Amino acid sequence: METCLKYRYIAGACALSLTAACVQAQSLVKVYGVADAGIVLERGGPAGSMDNVSSGVASGSRLGFKGKEDLGDGLSAFFVLENGIGMDTGKAGQGGLLFGRQALVGLSGAAGSISLGRQYAPYYKALRDIADPFCTGLAGNAQNIFSTLTRVDNSVDYQSPKWHDLQAEVLYGAGEVAGDTAKHRTIGASATYEAGPLTVVLAHHQQGDMAGVAHSRNTMLVGRYRYGDVVFHGAYSRNRDLLGNPSRDALVGVAVRMGPGRWLASLMAHRDDFGRDAQARQAAIGYEYSLSQRTDLYAAYGHIVNRDGANYHVGNATDSGTGTTGINLGVRHVF
Repeated sequence: METCLKYRYIAGACALSLTAACVQAQSLVKVYGVADAGIVLERGGPAGSMDNVSSGVASGSRLGFKGKEDLGDGLSAFFVLENGIGMDTGKAGQGGLLFGRQALVGLSGAAGSISLGRQYAPYYKALRDIADPFCTGLAGNAQNIFSTLTRVDNSVDYQSPKWHDLQAEVLYGAGEVAGDTAKHRTIGASATYEAGPLTVVLAHHQQGDMAGVAHSRNTMLVGRYRYGDVVFHGAYSRNRDLLGNPSRDALVGVAVRMGPGRWLASLMAHRDDFGRDAQARQAAIGYEYSLSQRTDLYAAYGHIVNRDGANYHVGNATDSGTGTTGINLGVRHVF
């Protein structure tokens, strides 16, 4: 269980497949999911320590349906419907939305793919899949420090085919506010260079406010380099909030495969470049041990130091956390 994508797009070999013959095309529907539950200890919160049994600590627990139909001439139709599940309570995730993790439909072919619906922002995918050795899970989750720009509703996303080691992605999220298309509008994009062991991504995310008078901006450069059983990770972002206040985030990390286990570690820093120059730093270490291709055990520790008014917490793949120290211990099963 070595890569982020192995957990996020798990439907391949582990999925239950149902096939049906159509008049001139063949459809394939796959059922997949993740069942993840663990013990989470939080320390340093304003209300005191908390001991929880939590869901989705390393990877968000989910049940998903993914389909693809060959339309001929290299063109395919596809869809994804993915529901978040709380393994500790049985409740739906993402505020109770039926398919709150993903809900999209699209077409793909030689010219790339285009999809519409509720889907992941290019900025988030670069952070999760390339920059963060923890794959935005466990106590080392990069989103403890970096901006949380996960999903975009009412969006259209285009991904280009790969050309000479380069690939691009552009996303537009309609604000759907009458009278002004700029209100609550989202624009995202990324450019990826991938050649051999090296991957570099430049990603941007812009989110408008409900009044249509301001927007936040986040621009991030991330990199990953594989050297045998060792993978090095790095990221640097420049941000401006809705008031135009600037800040910076940085990450360095490493993942080391050792037999059936994998060690993870990262250091992150945040700095506000205005007012009191609030700062935060996080150090995290984790370990994943594969019992099989689909089941692993995990443990992780993360600690944040806040200074000059910063107020960041150690969370995990599902919860944002309440304290400045987090300890995780759990089990994850992929199906």
